[in-house]
Amino acid sequence: MGRTQLYLVRHGKQDPASGHGPDGGLSRLGSEQADRLGRRLRTTPFAAVHHSPLARAVQTAEVVAHHLPQVPRHACDFITDRTPVPSAAQRSRYPSRWHAWLDGVPHDERDEDAVALQAAVDHFGVSGDNDRRELLITHNFVIGWFVRHVLDAPQWRWIGLNQDNCAITIVQWESGRPPALVSFNDTGHL
Repeated sequence: MGRTQLYLVRHGKQDPASGHGPDGGLSRLGSEQADRLGRRLRTTPFAAVHHSPLARAVQTAEVVAHHLPQVPRHACDFITDRTPVPSAAQRSRYPSRWHAWLDGVPHDERDEDAVALQAAVDHFGVSGDNDRRELLITHNFVIGWFVRHVLDAPQWRWIGLNQDNCAITIVQWESGRPPALVSFNDTGHL
């Protein structure tokens, strides 16, 4: 029976001059964070590096790839930036104090009832016959959703699970056991 470990990493700090738009790349600090991340992970035997198609994640993956030259890397829509928001039917499952904030989430970032995020968990969160480690360079709320899932927390509990730029969170699936949180927001390399 195999064990799957997913190393979930938020992209490096985005260039503030981009106005935090979807096409904004890394700041100088973000590039330094990505380099430190790559140096930290250079001896980890990853099967693959998956990254969000947004510029800040792509650039983070490019910097990290210099330290992992033999590991295949590709863009993955499963882990693009999304914000899970409840549908009208599910709204009562979220504390009312968050409703106004959730209502303000831009249309192109909304993932109603976290359908896409749950598909990401279903895609990556499986164990097979062999051990595998994969690196996912993604976004804060995606990581929050994975952590909420492995802890079997209420759907709204991804809110407040904030990840530092280029910090490492590890979640694990193993046959016959519930998923586990191995580490959260590890910034020792930064």
